Amino acid sequence: MTNPTAAMIVIGDEILSGRTRDSNMHYLAAELTKAGIDLREVRVVSDDAPAIVAAVKALSGSFTHVFTSGGIGPTHDDITADCIAQAFGRSIDVRDDARALLAAHYARTGGELNTARLRMARIPEGARLIENPVSVAPGFIVENVHVMAGVPAVFQAMVASVIPTLTGGEPLLSQTLRIQRGEGDIAGPLGELASRYPDLMIGSYPFQTNGAFGANIVIRGQDGRRVDAAMAELSRLFPA
Repeated sequence: MTNPTAAMIVIGDEILSGRTRDSNMHYLAAELTKAGIDLREVRVVSDDAPAIVAAVKALSGSFTHVFTSGGIGPTHDDITADCIAQAFGRSIDVRDDARALLAAHYARTGGELNTARLRMARIPEGARLIENPVSVAPGFIVENVHVMAGVPAVFQAMVASVIPTLTGGEPLLSQTLRIQRGEGDIAGPLGELASRYPDLMIGSYPFQTNGAFGANIVIRGQDGRRVDAAMAELSRLFPA
C-alpha cells in the first residue's frame, strides 16, 4: 500500500532571520507519521506574496496534502490567506461564520472586534474552516491545502482537528541501534544491508561523545517483520 504524501510550507521572515525557531514542522511530521501520511518536503518562505503563491501552486500539485503555518493573523504582514486565494483563483472576503466566531469570542473576553482582528475572518471563497479551540480565529482548507496559524499551541490544536479527517496509510515503524564506531568504518556493511532491504529506509546519523565517533542507525518501514529482520542483521554485524 502506498501512503498518502504531504508537504509543508512554513511562512515567515522571522523564521528565515533566525529570530524564531520553528517547532511546527517537528510536530506535524510526528503526527503525520502516526497517521500513515508521509511528509516528503518542507519549504520555508518569506512574507513575500509571489514566493508563497509559487510554493502553494508547486506543492499542491505534487502531494496529497499541503499544510501551511504562519501568516493568518491580524497584522499587515499576515498575507497567507490572500496568497492562497490567488493561488487557486478565488475571491476572498470577510465571511459571516468566521466573523461570528470572532464576535462571540471578543464579546466573551471583553475585547474589541476591530478592523485588524476582522482580518482573521477573511476566508477564500469556498474554503472549509478549521476549528481553533485555543484562540478561536479559524484556519481553513482550500482543495488539498490546510492553512494554519504559526503560533505553536494554535497550530497543534488545528492539526488535532484536521488529522482525524484525513485518510492515512500504514504507520511508519522505526527501530534504532547505537553503534560506537565511526561512519567510515560501518559504511560498507551498512550499504550492503540497505541493498538487501530496498523496501526499508536505513539512515545513519553520526555523533561524537568525548572525542569518540559513533552513529545511530535508524531502520524505518511499514512491515514490522522486515524491520525486525534488518535490525537483527544489523545487530549481528555490529554487536554491542
